[in-house]
Amino acid sequence: MSLDPAPYSLTLPSDLRLLSLARLFVESICIHLNFDMDFTEAVQAATHEALQNIMRHAHDGRPEALWQLDIVPLENGLEIRLHDEGEHFDVSGVPHLEPGAMRIGGRGVFLMRRIMDEVVSEAKLPRGNVLRMVKLERAGQRNYA
Repeated sequence: MSLDPAPYSLTLPSDLRLLSLARLFVESICIHLNFDMDFTEAVQAATHEALQNIMRHAHDGRPEALWQLDIVPLENGLEIRLHDEGEHFDVSGVPHLEPGAMRIGGRGVFLMRRIMDEVVSEAKLPRGNVLRMVKLERAGQRNYA
């Protein structure tokens, strides 16, 4: 398979009303890369959760803060990179809890971990983070024409 010269990138202000645009962007790229709807919807859900966390927590409701979404095709899936302008945050420090043990509103990272095959973050200097999520395809998750 020949990979596209990506990443595909979208940068927008931190406004929750723009989440639907981010979901449409993810869907469009997944369709372009021939992923099936189960794969596409899973990646959309994880990206949606991550972006909500960025806007609500990292950007703390600051609409002037920007986030960037990069989609990088992989030989056997894709990688989502989310860049924010918030305080440093290490997703590995979020406990691995079962849904029944979590409080209301604390399920975003749990959901991202359940959907994606890899979820890691790294700090950017002097401020900000990159959340990297990888989703690998399973047999039959590509639609080839």
